[in-house]
Amino acid sequence: MNLTKFKKLKFQSYKPGKYEIPNLKETRKIIKLSANESALGTSLRVKKILKNNISTYKYPDYTSKLLRKQISIKFKCNTNKVICGSGSDEIIQMLCQLFLSKGDQVIVPEFSFLMYRIYASISGANVIYSKEKNYKISVDNIISKVNKKTKIVFLANPNNPTGTYLYRNELINLRKRLRKDILLVIDDAYYEYMKDKNYASGLKIFKNFKNVFILRTFSKIYGLAALRIGWGYGDKNIIDALNFIKPPFNVNEIAQLCAIEALKDNKFINKSVKHNLYWSKKIKKNLEKFDIYSNKTSANFLLLNFNRCKLSAVKIEKKLEKKGIILREMNTYGIDNHLRLTIGNSAENKLFLKQIKKIFKNV
Repeated sequence: MNLTKFKKLKFQSYKPGKYEIPNLKETRKIIKLSANESALGTSLRVKKILKNNISTYKYPDYTSKLLRKQISIKFKCNTNKVICGSGSDEIIQMLCQLFLSKGDQVIVPEFSFLMYRIYASISGANVIYSKEKNYKISVDNIISKVNKKTKIVFLANPNNPTGTYLYRNELINLRKRLRKDILLVIDDAYYEYMKDKNYASGLKIFKNFKNVFILRTFSKIYGLAALRIGWGYGDKNIIDALNFIKPPFNVNEIAQLCAIEALKDNKFINKSVKHNLYWSKKIKKNLEKFDIYSNKTSANFLLLNFNRCKLSAVKIEKKLEKKGIILREMNTYGIDNHLRLTIGNSAENKLFLKQIKKIFKNV
């Protein structure tokens, strides 16, 4: 009997960072610094929600009404222009389903979040990669790639995995130079960590634009990665169309309740930002002693460059894994001799620096 035919998918699928190390002694605790998760866990307000007995036999609110209301209060935006998803990547998927047909073109930076290119490819679009300059997104190169078939430009700011970012004026310049009928999608996943006065989030700049769509997530600074929840903000017509095609009950009840409480805890957010600034600068300074360089502090991770180091990224990766420490390999993104390091909690960061010092002691 012949198998029913299905699409032949030719693109590279998403590969998450390692979460286990084969042959590691069971007594050694694994420290995962590979997924850009929250260093400090999550808010006490969220933990209280998780301890309560929550009903699981009824479907959650289909529209995430209370969460959207809290988002609009927190960010001073229109509730009716907010959509919630099972992670911001579900919203990326829906945008591709809504806007793209076979033969359309999507532009993404050459080193960027892999789900942009994956969902665009599934929708039948051609993915075009804009070149970066010193791992920073180039507005000029994006514009040079535009043609009559271009429908969407995706970018994250700060960018994952490079940690670089565009200034406010550069984003405004990009939107001005793109055709009006091209949708610019800006992923603000790491904006909370940014303290550069020349930077502004996509939401702050383009809140009232009809041809810009903003992505946000609760997976990073809010520490809700396991609950899979994110949101998007855009023109009311786009939001209405996305609601028309979105899966029913796509955001579970616990995720909605926890996200509402997470948004209210400014103290936890400020503590997380302060922790990230302190440790990213400290780690960066210590690694430079061994000729390991990285981007300036932006998100909750550093892209480590080993090109001037005595040891390669692969050797460092393997030596750290023997000690139970996992970093993110970058070959998946097409970046050779680099590793991405998530800023962990204080104990994890101290152990990482201790092991790095031991590795280079006899080099």
